[in-house]
Amino acid sequence: MALADKPKDAHSIAESQLSKIIRVVFMIAFNAGALWFIYQAYSKGFYQIAILLGIIVVFFDVIFSLKKGYPFRWMAFGLAFMLVFVIYPIFFTLYIDFTNYGDGHLLTKEQALVQIENATYLPATGKSYDWTAFKSDNGEYALWLTDRSTGETFLAKPDEEIQATKPGDPGVGEADAKGVPQSIEGYTRLNTLLAAADKQLPNIKFGLAGEEGLSTVQVRSPNEAAELQIRYLYDKEADTLTDQETGRVYYDKEGIFTSTDGRTVQPGFRANIGWKNFINFFTSPALRGPIVRILIWNFIFPLISVVSTFALGVSIAIMYNEKDFPLKKLIRTLLLIPYTIPSVITILIWRGMLNSEFGVINRILNAVIGTAPRWTTEPIWAQIAVLIVNLWLGFPYMMLITSGALQSIPTDMYEAATIDGANSWQKFRSITLPLLLVAVGPLLIASYVFNFNNFGLIYLFIGGGPAIVGASTQAGHTDILISYIYKLAFESGGRGVQYGLASAISVVLFILVGAMTLFQYRFTNMWEEVSENA
Repeated sequence: MALADKPKDAHSIAESQLSKIIRVVFMIAFNAGALWFIYQAYSKGFYQIAILLGIIVVFFDVIFSLKKGYPFRWMAFGLAFMLVFVIYPIFFTLYIDFTNYGDGHLLTKEQALVQIENATYLPATGKSYDWTAFKSDNGEYALWLTDRSTGETFLAKPDEEIQATKPGDPGVGEADAKGVPQSIEGYTRLNTLLAAADKQLPNIKFGLAGEEGLSTVQVRSPNEAAELQIRYLYDKEADTLTDQETGRVYYDKEGIFTSTDGRTVQPGFRANIGWKNFINFFTSPALRGPIVRILIWNFIFPLISVVSTFALGVSIAIMYNEKDFPLKKLIRTLLLIPYTIPSVITILIWRGMLNSEFGVINRILNAVIGTAPRWTTEPIWAQIAVLIVNLWLGFPYMMLITSGALQSIPTDMYEAATIDGANSWQKFRSITLPLLLVAVGPLLIASYVFNFNNFGLIYLFIGGGPAIVGASTQAGHTDILISYIYKLAFESGGRGVQYGLASAISVVLFILVGAMTLFQYRFTNMWEEVSENA
């Protein structure tokens, strides 16, 4: 028996060693790739994602190194994806709420300063030159410069002192008809048009930069190179920019360098602005006007949608709940068709049907009664159109859930009510409706919450339009908060995208939806109390 066990033990040991080798190789490869991503994220200013990836790397290293972490290995990738795609976006949104993140403020301060300090100007003492570019085999550039005022010629290379040189000097070929050497040793002369089209060339500084930066030459245009000076000097201790051309001083003001007379230096950068986004949301006249209308409509739209779809669904369910109703299975199947077709397709079909100019519904109405609503241009008709489309999309669902609930109501309750002399309306009000609300009440609340954020219908059908006249933002009469947030974040036109403000509004929207969800429990208990007395 012992002899038979030895090969098995050796085989197990070999398998264990192989698994350890595979695990070590996996950890090395994983850590190398993760560290590269962390470095890239950190170098580009995405510190939060760099920290998060660091946490995930430590988590993976621990559970794959320790035996006690073995049970977590099966969950590791799921937890990592949850952190990256669920937890991190939530905290990042909360962080963005308190920043000016958006167009003009997408960069970090360090990245913005790099761009600002690249700005140059031609001082009064600076010289202008005609230029011709030369390029070596290893991609290095040189400029042949001709002083426009004196006619002197120079050879300029990056990080080397500019030399006064003439055609025919050692290493310099003979001049052509324009006085430019036909060749320079180690370099190839470039075609003027091709050199001017090179986007890299204007960023190269030729010569040695002195303390004032006046000894470097840069290409300004296809015909001119000049002794340019760095325009803005940054004082780290005072946190100010000084314009060397005008002497104007700029101060950091909420993510953009601003002078005392209101002038600014672009680009701006991300900065913490506290509760300003929330204050603007609640107090700004430019936002308050459309926000009030949008918020009112945002409560009315899901309320009418739920009531209308529930009423129609219950009516159809009761109608086809009758045993003697002819062809009820076939008709009920046909009524489920709107529920089986993807809502995107249905919404687009309805958008075409309700087109004010060419839609089939308006053409029929014009032919029959001589007039038709302007579904897409008149606010009240646009809202009615949205409710009609949502009714078409929602009633099959309500019909299904109420049909099942009706089957669960005991028939003896209706028989007792009939004996007591109750009519059909009294039976519905006192028996059917209370018991239905107990069964489908939570689903009605869920439907209200869903329609409160029904971005797909609003955006696909009419894009939130028609526009609210006088609104300073792209707000429409059929916009709900979620579609308005989308417009603020991605479709703000000349105002630029405003991720910070949109994130702040999304947090307010989350609180509203969360509050409505909590109320579900209160309403559910109330309906249960009513049903006990039914």
